[in-house]
Amino acid sequence: MKVGHGLHTYEVVPDWAKLPNRIKLGYTHGVVVDSRDRVYIFNQSENAVIVLDRDGQFLNSWGGEFAKGAHGMFLSNEGENEFLYLTDLDRHLVVKTTLNGEILWELGAPKLPDVYQSEEQFQPTDVAVAPNGDVYVCDGYGQNWIHHYSRKAVYIRSWGGKGSDAGKLDCPHGIWVDTRGRAPILLVADRGNQRIQRFTLVGEPIDFITAELRLPCCFYQFGDEIYIPDLLARVTIFDRHNRLITHLGDNPAVWEKEGWPNLPLSDLPSDKFVAPHAVCVDSRGDVYVVEWHERGRLTKLQRLP
Repeated sequence: MKVGHGLHTYEVVPDWAKLPNRIKLGYTHGVVVDSRDRVYIFNQSENAVIVLDRDGQFLNSWGGEFAKGAHGMFLSNEGENEFLYLTDLDRHLVVKTTLNGEILWELGAPKLPDVYQSEEQFQPTDVAVAPNGDVYVCDGYGQNWIHHYSRKAVYIRSWGGKGSDAGKLDCPHGIWVDTRGRAPILLVADRGNQRIQRFTLVGEPIDFITAELRLPCCFYQFGDEIYIPDLLARVTIFDRHNRLITHLGDNPAVWEKEGWPNLPLSDLPSDKFVAPHAVCVDSRGDVYVVEWHERGRLTKLQRLP
């Protein structure tokens, strides 16, 4: 079963993830790959972080404290080490950990009384890290703000608020530091506005990208390309100029089916997506997609020569 076209043609790897019987996935929200092509799945279950090798063999799991709130996941290369940045909707936290789950620091709502009257209003959905180590947090399900911190988690600034004008946001669900140009900039998946909004690293609005998007969730940069999971049933790939290369697994109007996204297996064809929520790409160009589904859904697309 193949998807894509041209240089971006992939084969669906059937039954890729080989999980032990004891592990039952919840909503699969995040996926990243480390320097050894190990794949980390972030899902709402007692095994919130599941680690697989590139062939789908189970390596280990951890993270029971994230069982109810697992959402965004970002892997950062910092010096000789790699770290995970995790967002927890249930506990209203951003957490930095080692790859084995050792907690290094936690962040709750910033002390902004005009924005947050309680910790519960802080609903972080994603994290990005800049080349200088600065950390950016999306409050996508809360107050629609972006928060900027130093590498040591010291607060610097915030911007946003709900709206559709430049600088305003409606469900800033995902964030990424785009390093494809002369200077890094921020990409924000402004999902409620069905667009990508671009900012400087100090929060100044640059412009919007609206073409070829449905409900963009987040980003993954692979070389000069950006991969975007569209919640409305496809993965979009842009070139370095943010022009469309291809859509993967497009499944038009599936979101209109009763019960979406929690459709039965009979409505989940292997070459079509239902609700892509996160994506990553390994060193060989293979693509891993996780979907917003109550039983979890993991897909590997192996890139063909």
